[in-house]
Amino acid sequence: MNLRDLFNLSLVGRRDEIGLEWQGVEYTFGEIDRRSDRMAAALSQEDLAQGDRVCVQLANRIEMIDIYLACVKLGVIFVPVNILYRDREVSHILKDAEPKLFITEESLDEKGGQTTLSPKMQPMTSTVPAVDRAVCPPSSSHLPLDGDAPAALVYTSGTTGTSKGAILTHNNFAANALNLLTCWQITASDRLLLALPLFHVHALGNGLHCWLISGCRMRLLERFEHQTAAEQFLDFQPSLFFGVPTMYVRLLETPRDDAEKIGHAMRLFVSGSAPLPATVLEEFRALFGHTILERYGMTETMMNISNPYVGERRPGSVGLPLPGVSVRFADNGELLLKGPNVFAGYWRREEATRDAFVDGWFKTGDLATCSEDGYYTLSGRKSDLIISGGFNIYPREIEEFLMEQPDVAEAAVVAEPDRVRGEIPVAYVVVTGVFDPESLADRCRAKLASFKVPKRFESVPQLPRNALGKVQKHLLCRGS
Repeated sequence: MNLRDLFNLSLVGRRDEIGLEWQGVEYTFGEIDRRSDRMAAALSQEDLAQGDRVCVQLANRIEMIDIYLACVKLGVIFVPVNILYRDREVSHILKDAEPKLFITEESLDEKGGQTTLSPKMQPMTSTVPAVDRAVCPPSSSHLPLDGDAPAALVYTSGTTGTSKGAILTHNNFAANALNLLTCWQITASDRLLLALPLFHVHALGNGLHCWLISGCRMRLLERFEHQTAAEQFLDFQPSLFFGVPTMYVRLLETPRDDAEKIGHAMRLFVSGSAPLPATVLEEFRALFGHTILERYGMTETMMNISNPYVGERRPGSVGLPLPGVSVRFADNGELLLKGPNVFAGYWRREEATRDAFVDGWFKTGDLATCSEDGYYTLSGRKSDLIISGGFNIYPREIEEFLMEQPDVAEAAVVAEPDRVRGEIPVAYVVVTGVFDPESLADRCRAKLASFKVPKRFESVPQLPRNALGKVQKHLLCRGS
């Protein structure tokens, strides 16, 4: 089996049921299937063959789904590109992936109520003509497709160098989605509100695949807007929401009466892509009546570890390994992984692929600890580890403490070179009142070992983040 077979559980098996809401319009699964058939027919006219790449740089919109499904049907490799990327970053991906097509907003034309592709596609593409609404899917969509075939090429953020394309196979996506459907009890009766960007594996690998395989109803938003978030929840009444910590921080602004109504309809809030502060989990539970389920994943593996749906969702912990995922520690405390979710390697980077594994185990670059009862807690990236005077300092411990302070909204701790100690911790904070670095230092000294106390506090209006809300610490480091 491949993703085509799994998606047909809904596209064919539930074809008359409403599957998607987009900008006030409802679409049945059958309509979604036919839209993607038309897109596949249009793409096939560009002489795309199985294994060819299509790069797509689009904000959330129904055409993003059309194109992805068309690629799956054709056996073409889908390459999503972050909409925040600029020429330098996009050029790197285009050079590396060598796509047959590059689809952007300018590539889409609205004609007669349907979307077609224009001749503006890059690089070096010809016109893709409009396709008749009654067109049949191209014959290539019926060709055998092995589960180990690549389905997507998702580029890493590249904070420590040029980004690399992680090869995610049909089996990777299938194993990930089936795990989540089972462990998080996602069914056709759910209502999923998806505001995450589809160019990211969080929305693509979790949101889109869980929706299509389960056959639940999904409302897709172009983006998460905190000003209208409560209104979207109250109107759609979802039972399921995938978010990142910054979204949950914003949702804490929801009026209590609205939060109670939202919580009454909801079944599960899930958080990932960045650490969820324990204080946010507790405040959210008090306001909405739900304990956010935090989990741990990454581009190369999708989901690895998750707090249980039934059982203790432990604040600060990412939970227990998912079925089929094996976890062990390297000598330096780095998490190593094995499982059907682990990617096939980096695109055209044999050396980088070899370096990413040790004896068949994928090196995550994340440091963690494990409790006696099997719960894992992340302590930071290996690259974030600060070694000061021979002592190991894990920034997240300090950041969690700082964010417990009433005058600190956000905090990031980074290493700064020091002639004597090698490295020292420096804290960048977003404050809610008067910035008083001496007071912050005193509070740290009262609760933390002396070598963990930041040697300097810097006030910033906001922390630099990527599209998923993950703090980009490399943009804060003075000495990097």
